Amino acid sequence: MKARQRGAVMIMVLWTAVVMTILVTVLAANVRMSATTAFHNKAGNQDYAAITATMHRAEMELMMERMPVPVGQELTLNEDGEFRIPAYRFNGQSLTLNYAADDNMVVRIYDHAGKINLNRLERERMQQIIEKQLGEGYDPLQVQELLAAWTDWTDLNTLMTPGGAEDDYYQSLEIPYTARNVAEMDSVEELRLIRGFDELFGDMNLDAAFTIYGTGSAVNPNLATREALMLLPGLDEELVEEIIAHREQTDFRAIREVGEIVPLEIMVELSPWLGFNTSSFYSVYAYPARETSGHDPVQQAYMQMMEVRSFNNRARIYQVNPYARLPDTAPATLD
Repeated sequence: MKARQRGAVMIMVLWTAVVMTILVTVLAANVRMSATTAFHNKAGNQDYAAITATMHRAEMELMMERMPVPVGQELTLNEDGEFRIPAYRFNGQSLTLNYAADDNMVVRIYDHAGKINLNRLERERMQQIIEKQLGEGYDPLQVQELLAAWTDWTDLNTLMTPGGAEDDYYQSLEIPYTARNVAEMDSVEELRLIRGFDELFGDMNLDAAFTIYGTGSAVNPNLATREALMLLPGLDEELVEEIIAHREQTDFRAIREVGEIVPLEIMVELSPWLGFNTSSFYSVYAYPARETSGHDPVQQAYMQMMEVRSFNNRARIYQVNPYARLPDTAPATLD
């Protein structure tokens, strides 16, 4: 009898030990998870605070760009002794701001004069973009159908252009909508709503190549994104890299300087696209730096799209995207 009682007590003690071990393990896991969550929340809050501060400093940088140049200020020169145009540094390169940002933060500013303005795009130029995207051996009928769809989307009526698309087509889709029938788009991504254009541009970063802001129609080669340059007529990857490599060292100031890189037969088509003005619209990206021995691996960043018109007025913010896709930030790669 006593042996059975001792056995029962032993079993109860063992079960109690097992239960207590499980409880301690669960509690330890919960404490560890809470500690990890608190650590990441703290790191996230610190990053957000640093990004917000960086955005304010970037805004101040753009406002200062519109101030008169102080008397006696030394100009930035290249290796040939030519001065660099300060406004051309807003082409997506990693910047050191006058009011320095956190050492761990990277800031990149893109002037929208380096993008193709969808709201100032003439039919002939859209045709050139479509043909460039379709590639050699494109079907002329497909080009005309895409152009017709573009025309129907941006004209002011509901009459369908032959080969185009109006409400009847868009209402028949799985998720129906209506044609815009307004001359100006409200966003770059709206381009994907036009029949055939989502397939035409695939996974291209449209925000890197296009803009809807500003009144200019020219693309400044000193500011142009790699995505925008690749859409311009006649430019292939090799020529785009040569243009980017050139502007890393010195500024383009005239069409003829671009012509020193681009062959004459291509310049005939390309030159009407180019200009050397800047704009008052900017996409500002900020993100924590990552340790790397090569190209910056970051592809997403906190972004504000802002307009800065003068040095004595704050920027007007048009868009905020905490997870914006960065344009291609790679330096020029020449063979």
